[in-house]
Amino acid sequence: MENIYLSTQTSLTTIITVGIFFIGLGYLNSKKIPNNKSYIVGDRKEDVFSLTTSLTASALGAWVLFGPASAATWGGIGAVIGYALGTAAPMLFLYNFGPKIRTEFPNGLTLTEFIKKRFGLSILKISLFLIFFYMTIFLVAEVTAIAFLLNYISQIPLWLTSAITLIICLAYILRGGFKLSIVTDKYQFIFIVIMILISVFLILGNIEMSSFKLIKKESSLLVNKSYLPNYTAGLTFFIAVAATNLFHQGNWQRVFSAKNNFILKSSLIYSSILIFLIVFWMGYSGLIAYSLNPKLIPDLSFFDLILKDKNSLIVIGVLILALSLTLSTIDTLINAISSLIIVNGKQINNLLKGKEIKKKTNQIIILLSLIVFVLASKGYSILYLFLLADLLCCAAVVTIFYGFFNSKINLDVAFSSIISGLLIGLLFFPSQDFKTSILVGNLISLDNFSIFIKTNLLFISFLTSTIVPFLIISIYSLRNSFK
Repeated sequence: MENIYLSTQTSLTTIITVGIFFIGLGYLNSKKIPNNKSYIVGDRKEDVFSLTTSLTASALGAWVLFGPASAATWGGIGAVIGYALGTAAPMLFLYNFGPKIRTEFPNGLTLTEFIKKRFGLSILKISLFLIFFYMTIFLVAEVTAIAFLLNYISQIPLWLTSAITLIICLAYILRGGFKLSIVTDKYQFIFIVIMILISVFLILGNIEMSSFKLIKKESSLLVNKSYLPNYTAGLTFFIAVAATNLFHQGNWQRVFSAKNNFILKSSLIYSSILIFLIVFWMGYSGLIAYSLNPKLIPDLSFFDLILKDKNSLIVIGVLILALSLTLSTIDTLINAISSLIIVNGKQINNLLKGKEIKKKTNQIIILLSLIVFVLASKGYSILYLFLLADLLCCAAVVTIFYGFFNSKINLDVAFSSIISGLLIGLLFFPSQDFKTSILVGNLISLDNFSIFIKTNLLFISFLTSTIVPFLIISIYSLRNSFK
C-alpha cells in the first residue's frame, strides 16, 4: 500500500466526474413514474440490446476485479472456469425458469410472488430474509471493493470513497427506478467492454512468452489435471455463484421487463456468453499475475498486472472501469431491494403498505445505505463476504426451484429442507483463515478429521448445504410413493 499510483486529487476528480455524468444522465432520462409497477419493471418493452447490456452490466460488479483473480491464485484453472460458469449459469437457468414464471404471472414483478403462491407465508419470509441478506452483503462487497481500490491507488480512506459512491448512486436511482437503471446500464456496459478489451491487449502484450506457457512454467500446479483444488474450487464457485444469482431480484426484474419470451431468451444467451468470457479473463489474469509474482496479495492480482507501469491514463481507465462496474451493480441492487419492499412490505411489517409505501421504501434504503457505509468502511474481505451470502442461498435453491416441477413438496418439507441445509452448511463453513469451522476445529478437534475435509471446508460447506435439502425432499417423496 506504500505506492501511490494516482494523486488523491486526480482520483477524487475522476470518481466525482463519472458520478456527475451518471447523475446527469439519470435526471435527463428520468420521467414521471405513473405507478409502483412501472418503478419496478418499467414498461415491459425492453429489446434484446437493452436487456443484454443490462443483464451483463448488473451481473458484473467491482467484485469481478478482485474475486476471480484471487480465487485463481489458490484454486487454479478449475476455480477460474467454475467462477465463470457459475456467474453465467443463472442466465441459462432463467432461460427455462423465466418464461414459465412469466406465463404463470404475466403481470409479475418478483420471484417472491411465485414463492408465496407455491409455498405460503412461512417460506416466503425465510426467502425474503435470505434474499435481503444476500443483496445487502452484495451491496457491502461492492462498496468495499471500490473503496479498497481507491485506497490502493491513492490511499484515500475507505469511508470517503464509500460515502461518495453511495451518494452518487442514490442521487439518480431513487428518482428513476428500474427504467433508469436500464438506461445507465447501457453506458456502463460500453465502458466495461472497452476497458476489458484494453486490459487484454495490455496484459498479453507485456508478456514475453505466451500466457499459458508462462503459467505452465511458473505455476504448473494451478493448471495440473491432478491438482484436486482445480476440481473442488471449480465446483464450489459454480454451486455458490449459480445458486445465489437465481435469487437476485434484479435478474427477475429484467425477466419480467422483456417485451416477449423470444427477446428474453436471446438476451439471456448473449449475456451468459459475455459474462462467461469477462469473468474467465479476469480469473485468467490472476493465474498470469501469480506466475509472475507468487508473493502478491491475491485480491490485487489483476491490478498487479495492469498497473505495473504506473501509467496515469491506465490507472484512470481502471478507475472508470471499477466505478462503472460498481454503479451498475449498486443501482440494480438498490432498485431490487426497493421493489421487494414495495411488493412484499406488508408481509415484512404492517406499516409497509398503503399509498406512502414508495416514500417509506426510500427512507429504508437511505437507512440501509448508512449501514452499508459503516460496514464498507471497515474493509472486510470481499470474497469472504460473498461466500457467506452464497451459502445462505445454496440452502434454499434446491427446495425453491425444485418446487417448479414437484408439486408434492409441502410447507413442512420445504421448511425442514431449507433449515437443515443452512445449519449443516454453516457447521462446515470456514473461518476467515479457511483453516477451521464451527464443527471442524472448534466443536470437534481437527485431529478427528481427514486431510480432505480439513483442506476443503468451503467445498464441503456448499456441497452439504445443497445436497441435504435434496436428500430430505427425495426421502419424503420416496416414502410417500410407498403409501
